[in-house]
Amino acid sequence: MAYWLVILGKLQLAALILLVSSFLQQHFANGQPLQVPCFFIFGDSLSDNGNNNNLKTTANSNYQPYGIDFPKGRPTGRFTNGRNLLDFIAEELGFPEDSIPPYAKLATVGPVEKALKGVNYASGAAGILNESGRTRGDRIPMNEQLTNHQKTVSRIINKLGKKNATQLLNKCIYSVAIGTNDYINNYFLPQFYPASRIYTPSQYAEILLRKLSQQLRTLHRRKARKVVVYGLGLLGCIPYEVKMYGANISGCVDKINEAVMLFNNGLKSLVSDLNNNHTINATFIFINSTGISLTSSPGSITVSNAACCQVSEASAPQCIRSGKTCSNRTQYAFWDEAHPTEAAYSATAARAYRALLPTDSYPFDIQRLAQL
Repeated sequence: MAYWLVILGKLQLAALILLVSSFLQQHFANGQPLQVPCFFIFGDSLSDNGNNNNLKTTANSNYQPYGIDFPKGRPTGRFTNGRNLLDFIAEELGFPEDSIPPYAKLATVGPVEKALKGVNYASGAAGILNESGRTRGDRIPMNEQLTNHQKTVSRIINKLGKKNATQLLNKCIYSVAIGTNDYINNYFLPQFYPASRIYTPSQYAEILLRKLSQQLRTLHRRKARKVVVYGLGLLGCIPYEVKMYGANISGCVDKINEAVMLFNNGLKSLVSDLNNNHTINATFIFINSTGISLTSSPGSITVSNAACCQVSEASAPQCIRSGKTCSNRTQYAFWDEAHPTEAAYSATAARAYRALLPTDSYPFDIQRLAQL
């Protein structure tokens, strides 16, 4: 009898160790606790981590030299040399590296357990408007990303029950970084899209904001209560746009930056309106990507007007397959002619998570949002 009591005790101890280990893995990563239980990501190529890999599209980065600085030096579908903006934000929130899977790997057949800590729905060339980016081929616009999220939410409800699923999803952070392609792959591509001949920049910004407002409200109906909305960066300073339009005295394409500023100002106002709407009962924050860019210390980044990787006329704005790269990658702002380097993403993410200046975010930063 004593022998079996000893065996039983050892089994109970083993079970306890397993339970504690599971708890620690669930609540701690990178030496710090998880600040939120899950992280859902919506957007375009600045956030995409592999959703475009198997699509028929030129907006595809699942080839070398993309990913050269990612663990194991392999391409993943990220449009940069290493980690992207949302990878850094996820790590700041305590998630292990590369732990938020692309929706394409889960879809409706992957185990729902893998979606409980979040999903990345972002797609290169995607826009707020369905038609944006269509010249690049297949992509997953914001509306379709929301449809995919609804499928995920339904599966989580089926797994956990409505009450537990709602409690979980209300605590997650939701990232929305989209709109770039509505400008560079729509409004400022007049040979393929009529928008700039029909609408003034102010009118077009209003159209985008009205549509995005509807999309954010849809996200809210799908249990989102902590939402990060990113303003657009200085799109007129992207090397590819400068090459297409020519630079003004500023070194950038001023008309593009001026149009984007109308959108950004409206987006901050939209966030304020949503927060003041007492029927919504959620918190939205605005990340001032342009403001962060304009007030950043150059640090190690000294080259901001050229791509680090080799780009041809046929491949532009992306790297050519297995092409050459610069050796001093931490000194470049742009990896190809449209997307930032890991170093540039890291600098932006640090201030999006923990604001350095009051203008970096509104009404507060991601760190505080996680604490709510």
